[in-house]
Amino acid sequence: MAQFTLYNKHSSPPSSNDSKRLDCEHVPLCSVNDVQLRFLVPDDLTEVRQLCQEWFPIDYPLSWYEDITSSTRFFALAAVYNLAIIGLIVAEIKPYRNVNKEDKGILPDSMGRHADVGYILSLGVHRSHRRNGIGSLLLDALMNHLTTVERHSVKAIFLHTLTTNQPAIFFYEKQRFTLHSFLPYYYNIRGKGKDGFTYVTYINGGHPPWTLLDHIKHYASKVGHTSSFCVWMASRVQSVVRWLYHKLLTRFNFIE
Repeated sequence: MAQFTLYNKHSSPPSSNDSKRLDCEHVPLCSVNDVQLRFLVPDDLTEVRQLCQEWFPIDYPLSWYEDITSSTRFFALAAVYNLAIIGLIVAEIKPYRNVNKEDKGILPDSMGRHADVGYILSLGVHRSHRRNGIGSLLLDALMNHLTTVERHSVKAIFLHTLTTNQPAIFFYEKQRFTLHSFLPYYYNIRGKGKDGFTYVTYINGGHPPWTLLDHIKHYASKVGHTSSFCVWMASRVQSVVRWLYHKLLTRFNFIE
């Protein structure tokens, strides 16, 4: 699950004055130039598990943390500031044919048969360090990883998020992700069903399945191109006919 609204439930609550100041403006706590990006390692398991339990409403099993901190199957990148992890992104690349049923409409069938997709499982930044560009930094790192020549088969990146997670929705839309589908009761959080959204962006020449309007626009452009070509051909034929007519008249001395 991709989540961007993060909080630290163990931190002491701010005073009323501090709360008013934070509501009115954001005070950067670090420069993005001071943040280091590195891949997760097994020694990060305890810290990452604690952060995710504080940040996300989903209770991931221990095996999930073991996988993302040790398996090369995942693109698991941490943003580190003052030796502490303040943000992370976890994604995986998989064949489009293996995505769940609710996500099958992301790519056209013809493209999906041989394409891969990137799926963002988690993206989080500590509340104290939001609006410093750290989330964008992590997402850009994933984008750069998936737009290399070696990853040209990856045609889309998608994610799921709660419909109530407005900061996440705003962030992804700002990053040119588009809403793909509504997923009623997609999440089970503390025994209650919660609705979700699927967001997607396209890379490496990928595109969504064509709608009827797309087909109409395509054929309209073809007709327009054909019309222009016909006009050009007609003008060329006229030029050739005039040239031949002139040559014939000259040959038979009809022109003095």
